[in-house]
Amino acid sequence: MDTMRPLRLAKDAMDRDWADPGLDLAAVAGHAGYSRFHFVRAFKAAYGETPGRYLTHRRIERAEELLRAADLSVTEICHLVGFSSLGTFSTRFKSSTGLTPSEYRARYVRAGASLIPGCYALLWAGGFPRHADTQDRNSREAPGDPPRLR
Repeated sequence: MDTMRPLRLAKDAMDRDWADPGLDLAAVAGHAGYSRFHFVRAFKAAYGETPGRYLTHRRIERAEELLRAADLSVTEICHLVGFSSLGTFSTRFKSSTGLTPSEYRARYVRAGASLIPGCYALLWAGGFPRHADTQDRNSREAPGDPPRLR
């Protein structure tokens, strides 16, 4: 039972940070406190699939949701769910669902269904970059103070 706790911590990290393209095997194994190779063996023994396959399944599930609900391009969805390559995303999506992302959208979005506008979907998914310069400048200004000239 004690061996499951570190594996659950790593699995929780994948469930939480699935969209982070920087989430790799070393980072996930670090959550469990295992070496990469020992982690892969222990994870597969506990959950029946490798950590890479589990993370890919999570990302594909999210992509399916976005394809059905959001008015975003396949490329935008690819990057939002943590893939850095459109080719890899399309290949993995098709091997998982049997359809390309475009075919999936055409099949599962009913004719006339209104999709969530892309800007709202990007905002929800964290697709807009945060600029530290704007955040720092605004945090120094008190409400009601005139803007400072620089």
